[in-house]
Amino acid sequence: MIISTTEKIPNQEITEILGVARGSTVRARNLGRDIFAGLKNIVGGEISEYTQLQAESREQALQRMIEDAKKLGADAVVNVRLATSMLMQGAAEILAYGTAVKLSKNE
Repeated sequence: MIISTTEKIPNQEITEILGVARGSTVRARNLGRDIFAGLKNIVGGEISEYTQLQAESREQALQRMIEDAKKLGADAVVNVRLATSMLMQGAAEILAYGTAVKLSKNE
């Protein structure tokens, strides 16, 4: 599965648009990470516990988008975007979405 943030894929022709492929995950902070984050907030610097949580969330949302694209019969997803929104205090959704497409078979 080809994933691209651009509208086109070099040397490939899009033959069919199948629709929007999407994947999301909702993650909440946990007490252990909050304690370490609170200490980092006092001394400054990157809060690596939250960075890791966000990275894992992005990967899961992208994987779910790819699964959705496969269900549509896609060869690729173009115009991929990521969005985040706060659902409640301490919980956020990460959404990955793009256009699922079929590509020509270059032989």
